[in-house]
Amino acid sequence: MRDAVLVVEDDPEMAEVLREGFEQDNLEVHLARDGGEGLRLARQGKYQAIVLDVMLPVMHGYTVARELRSDGDRTPILMLTARDEVADIVHGLDSGVDDYLTKPFSFLELSARVRALIRRGAPRATQLELGDLAMNLATHDVQRGDRKIHLTRTEFQLLEMLMVNCGHVVRRGELLRAVWGSGAHVEENTLDAAISALRSRIELPQTPRLIHTVRGFGYRMDLQE
Repeated sequence: MRDAVLVVEDDPEMAEVLREGFEQDNLEVHLARDGGEGLRLARQGKYQAIVLDVMLPVMHGYTVARELRSDGDRTPILMLTARDEVADIVHGLDSGVDDYLTKPFSFLELSARVRALIRRGAPRATQLELGDLAMNLATHDVQRGDRKIHLTRTEFQLLEMLMVNCGHVVRRGELLRAVWGSGAHVEENTLDAAISALRSRIELPQTPRLIHTVRGFGYRMDLQE
């Protein structure tokens, strides 16, 4: 069964772009055109994530979020806002929103954030595998074929982030936030150096490449060149 996402967006063109994009990500998408309809659908269905615009007819996005949280609904909510002032962000977080994204935005980033919210609410797998590479999140064991691999804490976190998102591009900013924290000041080449070190440990000349650079965006992990 596919994960389901509720998109509450009153702009028809934007709603269609989001629907098409999420469906290409193999998600089931339900659309609501105003806050009242969004609240009704959220209460009736079971969604793995909700993408919620702020400025909506009938009912404001903040109100929809507060109503759902008062119902005890813990579905992850990502709010789309045209303003990035701190007061607006704080207002959204106080309403129970889990993440926010300022318009205009890249769908690639929106998709990555929604996947992260879905993972956060889903049971966490302890064993991740790609080809002959396996990592156990409980024991921190990493192995490729019969060869055990010893990783630093940073390398392990990078590998986990890439394997959880296997087949999808993980943006540089998302990797930096996941490994070093959102408030950390990290040099531009620090991530590249850490990825290079990780590659040297899990990839050998005679084995297929697993980590691929997507220039201008980030990194993708899969068996395809």
